[in-house]
Amino acid sequence: MSGTETSPGHGTIPGLVRAAAERYGAREAVVEGRTRISYAELGERVERAAAACLASGVEPGDRVGIWAPNTLDWIVSALGAVTAGGVLVPLNTRFKGAEAAYVLERTRAKLLFVTGTFLGTSYVASLRRATAEGPGETAGAESGEGGTSRPGAARPGPAGRGPLPGLPHLREVVVLAEDAPADFSSWSRFLARGEGVSQEAVRERAALIGPASPSDITFTSGTTGHPKGAVVTHEQTLRVYAVWSEIAGLEEGDRYLIVNPFFHTFGYKAGVIACLMRGATMIPQPVFSVETALAHIATERISVLPGPPTLHQAILDHPARHKHDLSALRLVVTGAAVVPLELVERLRAELKVGTVLTAYGLTEASGTVTMCRRGDPAEVIAGTSGRAIPETEVCVVASTGAVQPPGEPGEVLVRGYHVMSGYFEEPQETARAITPDGWLRTGDVGVMDADGNLRITDRIKDMFIVGGFNAYPAEIEQLLVRHPDIADVAVVGIPDTRLGEAGKAFAVRHKGATVTADELIAWSRREMANYKVPREVEFVSELPRNASGKVLKTRLRGTRTAPAGAGG
Repeated sequence: MSGTETSPGHGTIPGLVRAAAERYGAREAVVEGRTRISYAELGERVERAAAACLASGVEPGDRVGIWAPNTLDWIVSALGAVTAGGVLVPLNTRFKGAEAAYVLERTRAKLLFVTGTFLGTSYVASLRRATAEGPGETAGAESGEGGTSRPGAARPGPAGRGPLPGLPHLREVVVLAEDAPADFSSWSRFLARGEGVSQEAVRERAALIGPASPSDITFTSGTTGHPKGAVVTHEQTLRVYAVWSEIAGLEEGDRYLIVNPFFHTFGYKAGVIACLMRGATMIPQPVFSVETALAHIATERISVLPGPPTLHQAILDHPARHKHDLSALRLVVTGAAVVPLELVERLRAELKVGTVLTAYGLTEASGTVTMCRRGDPAEVIAGTSGRAIPETEVCVVASTGAVQPPGEPGEVLVRGYHVMSGYFEEPQETARAITPDGWLRTGDVGVMDADGNLRITDRIKDMFIVGGFNAYPAEIEQLLVRHPDIADVAVVGIPDTRLGEAGKAFAVRHKGATVTADELIAWSRREMANYKVPREVEFVSELPRNASGKVLKTRLRGTRTAPAGAGG
């Protein structure tokens, strides 16, 4: 495929940053409020941050954490740390202090960049409270996955080295603000420390980094157990997002509203890294607000807007949408188990979006596995996540390991250059996830059609069995959202005295809709096999989601207080 290879010097992320500064120079790189900086200025800022990292003792391979929302400072500090040879460890902004401390302890992070107060929470105070008593034992993210810190998982170091006694390896905490507690560093004070480090020294350090060096460790709960850090290299990142940019059609001069959080592989890599490759302008949005997004799209002439289906649905349904000029929007990339066909058609018809694509990926495969292609019909875009990206193998297997024929569900397996090298210092978990011949077990259930298009139907752990039949919540959800009164829906399995398990739907009505639970169940009986029909329906104002847009089904399961008894 033409255009999918990285340019010379792009074998590493520092090489990419420097090449982007030289190639795109005066072109606008980042817009944040009144601040507008060019690619040349971004390159200078990143080198200043890298110089400060060198002055602070960051050595190649040291882990550097970042716990902050989408901002210019996130981009500069993260790229600066990586340029200095650090391995980036992004932390979920939804984490509580103990969860963040677990990741920092687990990776023995040496340096941490942290936001000040965000959404009314002082991350510094949260971390202080958590580390005063040690990082704690549980470390589940907001996804509801729990985990136990295994004894000896992190090699202990001498206590009292840094500002947080519960994290002995953490030498410095830099607050991305003008003010910081006395034992922490402010952003400006940190940057000033690098003034004595020459540009040559920074570039010599960057030259020590190879394509096969780890670039980041991103934590995920995976399919089971405690959060685990997926290790991905510079080369893997750059090859995948050169391909992603080519398939999506990202162009120089595009203006990209980055709502997907930077701590997530997709926000950082399909956002920041892809823009650096193509010379697109980044407009980071720290918190999703449909009003703010509409204002950005209009005033900044946004042309590219990836995000979960709920983001695009909120824009389409906003009563003030017609007051905003959204005509510059030309590229939307989305992905989820459920992408309503109506959403794709409305984006094309009402907003005149020329390219709407769906995709599938996971952290352990550098964030991208399959993508639809420009020109695919709406049914393929809404009903599947497209075909494998180049140099990637995808297959669907039964529980026996046999490859399933087209149309039959099974676990999705992936093999290719972009599969992680493993979970950080967890050989047993790595061996469970990656087979001896290199196939990554995704834990996702999918169906492949005859053309190689993959449809993700669910997580293996979310499947439930109704009277001996396998029920896949995502498949049921896709059917339920066809009801004209239903805006959003999630299905979970619940105990049933007769069938063992049955489905319960948590549904969000369209504004003004009055459909009742009995009416929706009756409609479902006409539209789907009986074992798929929800035995219960509960209407909610919205579904609980994490920062990446995924429904928190563990929270929904926890809302049930009595077993289902209705048959049918």
